[in-house]
Amino acid sequence: MFAQYAYDFSQTPAVNAQRSLRHCLSWMAEVLYDNGHVLESITLTQRGLSKAELNTLCVNVPEWVAYQRILEASDAATFNAYGRFVLTAMGRELMFDMFGQGAADCA
Repeated sequence: MFAQYAYDFSQTPAVNAQRSLRHCLSWMAEVLYDNGHVLESITLTQRGLSKAELNTLCVNVPEWVAYQRILEASDAATFNAYGRFVLTAMGRELMFDMFGQGAADCA
């Protein structure tokens, strides 16, 4: 008799990567709020965080650099044409999926 195995799709690399990105985004949302920013600081492509604001976050929250690198490496965040740190379309989609489309307005 052959055993039938059910494949657990909750442990695929894609699901794990998305879980990691969601963790990073959730953590960043909390850190932004704790440091006087709102979600719009990174969800609006024309806004973003300036180099000075990023430096302040790095000083206040040393872990920021690691989380920022994860988001950049996964193409969930980038620097816009003005050199400001923003979420990409994928990063915004994940953020809004977690917190709701109006989350930026309420933060």
